[in-house]
Amino acid sequence: MSHLKERAEKNCLNCNAIVQGRYCHICGQENIEPKETVWHLINHFFQDITHFDGKFFSSLKLLVFRPGFLSREYMLGRRASYLNPIRFYVFTSAIFFLIFFSLYHFDPNKDINVSGDVNNVPISTIKKMDSIKYRAFVDKLVKNDSALKFAYNREAYFRYLDTIALSSGSIKITPSKYTDRKSYDSALAHGKDHNWIERQLVYKQIELNEKYKGDSKAFISALINTLLHSIPQMLFITLPLFALWLKLMYARRRQYYYVDHAIFTVHLFVFIFILELVIMGLNKIADATSALSWLKYISVILTLGLFFYIYKAMRNFYRQGRGKTILKFLILLLFSLVMITILFAVFMFLSFFKI
Repeated sequence: MSHLKERAEKNCLNCNAIVQGRYCHICGQENIEPKETVWHLINHFFQDITHFDGKFFSSLKLLVFRPGFLSREYMLGRRASYLNPIRFYVFTSAIFFLIFFSLYHFDPNKDINVSGDVNNVPISTIKKMDSIKYRAFVDKLVKNDSALKFAYNREAYFRYLDTIALSSGSIKITPSKYTDRKSYDSALAHGKDHNWIERQLVYKQIELNEKYKGDSKAFISALINTLLHSIPQMLFITLPLFALWLKLMYARRRQYYYVDHAIFTVHLFVFIFILELVIMGLNKIADATSALSWLKYISVILTLGLFFYIYKAMRNFYRQGRGKTILKFLILLLFSLVMITILFAVFMFLSFFKI
């Protein structure tokens, strides 16, 4: 409720209905003087922000520590005390992808920093190192990787990396015998038998060869970055399909409508966004300081904990026995794997045509 003066007139300024009390019973608008001061505007803004924050943090606490509780509360109609699931999803996904895209950008030509992360160094970068920097790089790599430390002796691993560094290490864009669209169109006119999909692939291949001039690193970088920026759309498609699969698995539970499964899925995705933010933060801190490298083990534990969280959320929301819930949980994981694989392949194909 605002602190503005209530109007003496009893007609609603929004729908013109007769107002009984301070709020219109038809449209819900508050019957107050329409003229606002700057102070009232600022005060209203901060009230909305703090109201949102209060609901956000209380809902977040319940989401994390009581799996499935918020979804069940929503289904039972108890909603005023919690943040709306759609607003919850939009807010957390926006924060997640803002941080994700600021931290992760594929660049095959980035310079190596021997004191930093050395686990995914492009071969082209290794080949450019002088002998001193190369030895320091290998020292860092072997020191950071206990598996390598026990699996190889030092000199054997040096020779192994020498072999890699001397190799070409490049992936060429598949050459086409057609140098331009004109030559390919001529071949088609003279009887070349290609269906529509084959023609589009050849046209795209010609376009990529002209655009990147055979530079495979630039091509791969563009492809991977385009695919990374398709993740929000991929998740947007995944959400209703995930909810539909839940509907099919719990088809005999007629008290659960499709919307209930969708709300459960939304809350589950929100938790995944928050968990991934925590994991990304731990990994970045671990990368920044070798003294806290043990934080990566916590990241692994949290990742494994996600599976237990999903099981627990299903058990609390759908109220079925432990055996049935475990079986449906495993089926859900299998479905998710198949769905993500198919969507990944589709978006990889679409990314190829976007670049």
